[in-house]
Amino acid sequence: MSPQTLRNPSFAQSLVCFSVIVALIAGGLFGLGISLHALIFMCLLWVGINAFSLGHTYLQIRELMTSALTRAMPAIYIFILIGMVIASFMQSGTISTLIYYGLSWLNPSIFLAVGLILCAVMSVATGTSWGTVGTMGVVLMGIGAAMNIPLPIVAAMVVCGATFGDKMSPVSDTTNLAAMSAGTNLYRHMYAMLLTTLPSFLLSFVIFLVIGFSYANQNIDVEQIVEIKAALASHYNLAPYITLLPLVLLTVLSIKKVPAEVTMSCSILLAVIIAIFYQDTNTIIVLNALWENTPQNTGIENLDALLGRGGISSMSWTLLLALMAIALGGILHGAGFLAALLAGIIARVKRTASLIAVTIASGFLGNLAMGEAYISIILNCQLFKPKYEQQNLDTAVLSRSVEEGSTMTTGLIPWTTAGAFYSATLGVDVLDYAPYAFFNYLNGVVAVIMAALGVGLLKGKTAKR
Repeated sequence: MSPQTLRNPSFAQSLVCFSVIVALIAGGLFGLGISLHALIFMCLLWVGINAFSLGHTYLQIRELMTSALTRAMPAIYIFILIGMVIASFMQSGTISTLIYYGLSWLNPSIFLAVGLILCAVMSVATGTSWGTVGTMGVVLMGIGAAMNIPLPIVAAMVVCGATFGDKMSPVSDTTNLAAMSAGTNLYRHMYAMLLTTLPSFLLSFVIFLVIGFSYANQNIDVEQIVEIKAALASHYNLAPYITLLPLVLLTVLSIKKVPAEVTMSCSILLAVIIAIFYQDTNTIIVLNALWENTPQNTGIENLDALLGRGGISSMSWTLLLALMAIALGGILHGAGFLAALLAGIIARVKRTASLIAVTIASGFLGNLAMGEAYISIILNCQLFKPKYEQQNLDTAVLSRSVEEGSTMTTGLIPWTTAGAFYSATLGVDVLDYAPYAFFNYLNGVVAVIMAALGVGLLKGKTAKR
């Protein structure tokens, strides 16, 4: 079939196509408990049938998927390296050192503010909000309860700090996924995010600091802290001038804008050397951990689980989902469904601030509908990229705005995977802690205000405010 016979989808067909995708994912995931990967496969079949009805042959449909995956290959390399970075940092004692010395900083009057920083540092180092919530978050919840601080506030502080790293870490899957989907450089993406994320985080830090002053007279139960620190000290050598070197190297090379693959590989190699020669861990165990790390044996279950995170295999769920979702986005974009669906809405958006606000709102709605930030990130990058190019905005502004709508809000929705995990792990309902998760929703507000003022846009001369 020749290209001349291809038809563009109508708005009605595109709307039906997307409605079925949302129904399949939302109904299958939350109503029936079907695997998300299986649901994406069903969506691929559905969208493929719709593309076929427009005149696309099977080979053309496959080429749409292949082209999308080809553009994503650099980030796929990074996904593989992420797992090894996390595992090697666990083996070298880098993460244990952060926990050990971080817990020493706590006192009642600044508990919330310091806890926010601890969670942020850990999530930046590990690239995972879930791992941070499941370990440091659990510890801080116990300490907060002993200090009689309302648990929803403590839970919100944990979620805010954990989300910071999930958004800003160079080894975060959502950070790399957003950069990849928007077609921008990882470091350019992080720089663009820093412009809006840092003011939002500092504002949240001040709010938690002020709230914490009202609990200054509470007594802290140090028994749990002592237990964790003793377990870490007995299992690792914790001299920070050695164990933190991989993190320092990762940071320095990132600042110097060394390619992410090289930066991560050097950090992995240094962490492996420290694990073998300083931590005196068996070489075979250390190298096997790069594929699949295993829980440690400190005697504290949650801590053991954290220290056993990482490895290439740990990234398989996210990587496979990303590959399938990217292929789905390739058909939706290449066959014209995305353009037809949003043409009317996007055409009415003239001001840059309005475009960014709509992008953020679309990310939030994507999370509401699909329950996953991954798919929302990919689809929204596909949806809005032409409009950002039309307004001469850097693609990093697109990736930043998508993260502010998707990554930042996924933990504020009870039925998303993140919201369900946070609630179950911290023992606080999402709707109870959400009002205090200042950073998660202030980031979007700050981004829109800055755009309206023409600040931090990284835009071309012809872009409209």
